[in-house]
Amino acid sequence: MNTLGISCYYHDAAAALVVDGNVVAAAAEERFTRIKHDNSFPQHAIRFCLHWTNLKPEDIDEVVFYEKPVIKFERILMQHLEGFPKSGKIFVENIGSWIQYKLNIPKTLKRVIGYDGPISYLPHHLSHAAVTYYLSPFTEAAIVTVDGVGEWATTTMGNAHGNTIRIDREIHFPHSLGLLYSAITAYLGFEVNDAEYKVMGMAAYGDPKPFRKQFDELITSFADGSYALNMSYFDYVWSDRMYGKKLERLFGYPTRPKESRLEQHYADIAAALQEKLETTMYNLVNASYEKYKTPNLCLSGGVALNSVMNGKLLSHTKFKKIFIPPDPGDGGCAIGAALCRSVQQTKKRNMFSFFPNVGPSFPDDQIEDILKQYNLRYKMYDRSELISYTAKLLTKNKVIGWFQGRMEWGPRALGNRSILASARDEKMKDLINAKIKHRELFRPFAPVVLSPYIKQYFKTDEYLSPSLRYMLMVYPFKPKGKRDVPATAHVDGSGRLQVIERADNPLYYDLIEEYRKLTGIPIILNTSFNVRGEPIVCTPQDAINCFLKTDIDQLVIGPYIISK
Repeated sequence: MNTLGISCYYHDAAAALVVDGNVVAAAAEERFTRIKHDNSFPQHAIRFCLHWTNLKPEDIDEVVFYEKPVIKFERILMQHLEGFPKSGKIFVENIGSWIQYKLNIPKTLKRVIGYDGPISYLPHHLSHAAVTYYLSPFTEAAIVTVDGVGEWATTTMGNAHGNTIRIDREIHFPHSLGLLYSAITAYLGFEVNDAEYKVMGMAAYGDPKPFRKQFDELITSFADGSYALNMSYFDYVWSDRMYGKKLERLFGYPTRPKESRLEQHYADIAAALQEKLETTMYNLVNASYEKYKTPNLCLSGGVALNSVMNGKLLSHTKFKKIFIPPDPGDGGCAIGAALCRSVQQTKKRNMFSFFPNVGPSFPDDQIEDILKQYNLRYKMYDRSELISYTAKLLTKNKVIGWFQGRMEWGPRALGNRSILASARDEKMKDLINAKIKHRELFRPFAPVVLSPYIKQYFKTDEYLSPSLRYMLMVYPFKPKGKRDVPATAHVDGSGRLQVIERADNPLYYDLIEEYRKLTGIPIILNTSFNVRGEPIVCTPQDAINCFLKTDIDQLVIGPYIISK
């Protein structure tokens, strides 16, 4: 059975193809259009999925959309009616796109790719629940999903046994942990639905104490795990502005100007926000444990991208094991929707260890033709030579653009579309931020550690979640880690680590193992292969363009190494 899942029209449009219960191809639309967080209909991602599997539109048994547009439209109508007349302007601006695009999925599928077969629509948070449970190693689990908003739900609690997922409780719009975090992200001078992770990084520089009372005013938690926002501080119900002047008065400071210097009071606000998110989630997750009494937790929704929170959940709740999918946000719902319908239709769930290298790849001869078109000097290496030479470059503090195999699924570069460097010199972090990524200097980089050595370098939970492979959890470094790889230690001594298993990515693993043999250190620095404001590279042309306009020293692309 061939099931195509799609998500679009809010942010992070994507497509995923599930064949006989297995994810065979998936990609975000932004990687092809080069528009970060592209929310348009994912025509390029769909065409990739079909091309990769040699399928035609008529070979698709069913297309599954990641939410129910009619119910979402009902919520938006109610939202604007309640906010009228203040909401009139934003309603007029949005209604056209709903009528033309968002309520016309069948017409768009037929016009763009020629598909006119069956279409299903799943509840948004069921798509979130499905991607985390059906990719997890669990046969039963509690499921918690938390995001900005789906149709009406912003948070759900449910469980799964065998093939069946059941959602029991929901918190509805406008009360939303995701929208709270986004509102403060905007207040702190960053872009909503883009820079929440910057606020998470900024929080490590702050002290939550000066603003705890203010956040107690903004959100209240209850004994059953639920919560409620004080909506008098927020305008997003009726406006395209997230918050009002009352929020600025509460904090005592105006909105932080974009790109301005990081002042301490803004860092303290970020720290208090992060703390409030964590304590609210502990309450919610513990309530889920009390209801379902299972040791296994599956977490999804955009809030599950908060890797600092993720790394604390097992130590602050009663769950013993946790799983978070490689993309718990809206893009991941394309996989979730397709897997959910596949299971519903076949009554069978395939259990597999999922590593998200399910995007495009490019044959060596095609890469070489492109290198010739750019008139670049390059040298071809066999596998062992490539590993040996690249590892030696890393020991010399060279910054490497690493482009290999199939592109990863999700927001993290996991070793196929990465910028790599040695982490032994603390100055490497500032160098890459300033001269290559062109981004804020407070932003940390991920340590990639070979799986046998994780306990030597990090203070982790006893249970090592498979999600550590997806760079979704932050843990404190042990003293040895802070000493050996300071370029990947954040200001609070933590790291958003990626644990690499050889079975997941043999070339990547063997490169780090060769580096370990040369240096004694089984960790290197990994960051996504892109510059600020652009998606991660997808094609050889994307990689070459990024290489040429930054201070990356060498590009390792397929079997070829290009120097400047």
